[in-house]
This record gives sequence, structure tokens and C-alpha cells, in this order.
Amino acid sequence: MTLLAFLGAMGLLITVHEWGHYRMAVACGVRVLTFSVGFGKPLLRWQSREPIMGHATSFMICLIPLGGFVKMLDERDGEVPLSDVSLAFNRQALYKRAAVVAAGPLANILLAFFLYSASFWIGQYESKPIVASPQINSVAQSLGLRAGDTILRAGLSGGALHDVESMESLRWWALRQNFDQDALVLEVLSGKTYRIQTLLLTAPEFQDEGAESLKGLELFGLGQPWSAAVIAGTQTGRPAQRDGLMAGDLVVSVDGQPIEDAKQLRELIRTAARVKALGPQTWEVQRRGQQRLTLQVQPDRVLERGQYIGQIGAYIGAPAARVWVQANLLDGLALGWARTRDVMTLTLDMLGRMLAGRASLDHLSGPLAVAEYAGHSASLGLTAYVSYLALLSLSLGVFNLMPLPVLDGGHLLYYLYEALTGRPPATQWIQALQQVGLLMLLALMAFSFFNDLVRLGWLK
Repeated sequence: MTLLAFLGAMGLLITVHEWGHYRMAVACGVRVLTFSVGFGKPLLRWQSREPIMGHATSFMICLIPLGGFVKMLDERDGEVPLSDVSLAFNRQALYKRAAVVAAGPLANILLAFFLYSASFWIGQYESKPIVASPQINSVAQSLGLRAGDTILRAGLSGGALHDVESMESLRWWALRQNFDQDALVLEVLSGKTYRIQTLLLTAPEFQDEGAESLKGLELFGLGQPWSAAVIAGTQTGRPAQRDGLMAGDLVVSVDGQPIEDAKQLRELIRTAARVKALGPQTWEVQRRGQQRLTLQVQPDRVLERGQYIGQIGAYIGAPAARVWVQANLLDGLALGWARTRDVMTLTLDMLGRMLAGRASLDHLSGPLAVAEYAGHSASLGLTAYVSYLALLSLSLGVFNLMPLPVLDGGHLLYYLYEALTGRPPATQWIQALQQVGLLMLLALMAFSFFNDLVRLGWLK
């Protein structure tokens, strides 16, 4: 499935990108010689049965599905018959050349908009906006948010509040707060008192502006949906089974501390190992909905990533409550545009941070990660896969607009220079910049491939 999902994603995104260049070139009167999806040896080759006058294009699908190209008639590539000079790309007006170059990335951005809209039209089950226990000493805890509280509406300071249907919707509001720098406003229904209150959440300042500054809800100490502290299963020979815990047990308290949800219970188990002389914990559990039992549970002390944590060998937490989320035609378009805008803003913000050295280059992903995520999203269902395709398409469009000489954005930079000075850059300058840009792109590809190998555990 991973390979098919990857090939499907790359085929769609590359085809749309090159189709944007192709259609704009045809519209501007430029002869397109070749339209290729992929590089290397052609697997399929054909020509249109009814070619547009002057545009007998050869279409190809090639072996290596990591890019594509549209080759146009151009006097810089060789001699052009006098009768066809008017169809050459280099003879077109500046605005036409710029339009042809920009059409590829813009086609990807437009595709992302329709794919995001489609994901809202298709719909999916999402976790209800009932929050788990906030992190200790977090913004959410300091404002009084507790496990089981329901988020009714959300928005940014100075703006209107909007209904929150799911945790996914809440995460996007937190993400918008992150790059808009406004306070996150939440209307909360208490799970205990059933009172409604409005809270103003401002993200804390980080001394190190890296990946930590882009975690949405986690900035406020939230992120997980509420889940009952139920033992879902135990592992043979581990403390949970040895000490008498059974699947279906609801944990009421640990060492006299009331347990509100699965997240709190997991944290109590993990942090118990901070004490070297780790002793047994006194657990009160409710079995089969009625019987109350008191058990002595001794967590194992395990070294993980340089620190000791507690483990009992049990799967903790009941499935979070879910709700079906689906939009109608107009709402889907509005949500699709909002999602496209937000992801584009976040992508540009992240690129700016990396260029300024305020975000790690470890965020860069290569083809192996793309393939892995494509397969994973496809396994989650159609909506998840379509959303991932939208993210890829938008990332491809934004990346190609970067002012790197070998990318579309680099060519647009040349045209900007021509518009300002009245003449194109000197040929020797363009050749030198193309070589520098190619080296930079190859280095970027190598680094992202290295990140993939590290992320997949093939390198350490």
C-alpha cells in the first residue's frame, strides 16, 4: 500500500504542476515540445490525436517518478525556423513568460485548495473536543482547565468565536494562534460544575525558538482528547499482570490521588521512576462496574532516551469519544480555503525560521518520509489520504516559488530584474546562478534524505 500511495501522490502532484506550465504556455502562444511526468527512460509516449495548432506535443511517463518537465520551443536551446519564431518561449512578452513559470506552483496551490475542500466534504470521525488532563504547570492548568472539560467555541483575541466540533478543529485554532501571535480564546464547559467560562490563553515565551514553538495545543499543555483511565490490556509477565490488574479495570486512585483520566494515570506511572528506591503504588480499581479492589502495583524502572521512566506493561485508556464531522458544499469550500491559507502561512513561517536559524533543518523530509506518510495516511482512510495529498501539493507549490535559481521562483526573480532594469540578466550570470542553485538543491535533497534515514532508524 505504501508504494501505491506514494506513486499515486507523486503522479498526481507532478502532473498537476507540469499541466499548469503546459496549459499556460499554450494559452500564451508558446509551442510545447514535450510534456513529461518523471525522469529517465520513457515508459509510455504518445501524442494528442487532435493537437492544438502549432502545439504538437509529445507526452511521456518516465521511469523515475520524482519530478517532471515541460520543454518549450526556445531559441536558446537551438536554431528555430523563422516561421516558428513567434512560438518560441524567449520571444514572448515578459508578463507571458512570468505567467507560464508561475502557473505550475499556482496549479499545486489550487489543487491543495480543492483537496482540502474535498476532505471536508467527504467527512470523517474525529475526537470530541473534550480535553485530557493539562500538563503540570502549563498555561491550561494555571487557568483552571481540567480533565473532562469540553471546548464549545474558539477564536483569536479581537475576533469572533466559532463552534468547535472536534479536537482537530481545536488544534487548528491553536496553530493559528501560534503564527498570528494573538491570544487563543476558548469557551469552556466544565465537566464537573457544568458552568461555562471564557478563557484567554497566551503561549509562553521560549528562549530557544526551534521546533518547540510550533506545537499548537501542546504549547498550552493540551493536545490529547479525554479518555477514561481503563486498563485496555496487560502484557504477559509484566507488573500489571503480576500484580492483579485485568482488562476492563477502571483506575479510581493511585496512592490516594484521584485519577481523572488515562493521561494522568500514564504520567503518574512514568514519573514514579524518578525516585531511585521505586516502591509499589497503591491502586484502587473498580472491576466490572461494581467491585472495588485495592492492589499493590510495582512499576518497572526503565531507561529510555537517557532518563528513567516507570512502566507496568499495560495498555491504558478507553477509546476517546468521537463525532462525525462533515461539511456541505459551501462550508467545505470556506474551510478548504481557510486550511489552505493557514498551512501556507505556517509553511512560509517555518521556512523563514529555518533560513534565520531559529528552527532546525531536521524538519526537512525527503522521498522516504513522503512515502512512509503517504502509506500511513492511506491506511487511515480516504479523508486522511486526501488531506495529506493537499499538504504535499501546497508544500510543493510554496517550495517551487522560493527564489532559488533552479526553481520557478528563481526564474521569476530573473523576470523581476528584467522588469526593473528593462533588460534580462547577463547570460553568464544566469549560468553561474543556475550552477549555484543546483548545488544548493542537491545539498538540500541530500540533507532531507539523510533526515529520512535517521527518522526511519536506518542511521543513528
